[in-house]
Amino acid sequence: MNFDLNSPTFAAFVILVALWTIPWKGVALWRAARNNQLAWFIAMLVLNTFAILEITYLFFFQKKKINK
Repeated sequence: MNFDLNSPTFAAFVILVALWTIPWKGVALWRAARNNQLAWFIAMLVLNTFAILEITYLFFFQKKKINK
């Protein structure tokens, strides 16, 4: 199998992955910083999991707001 890094298909794939990952990472990092969850912030900043870690954090592990 020939894998060409200069092909338009590869470029399109990289752009699509970036468009998918960047918004998730931005929101998750913002929420982790606002909630003072340093370990989550560092893990999401360093690891690139194609937004799987960020989505997991946002839906299951972030601190919930308490309604008064």
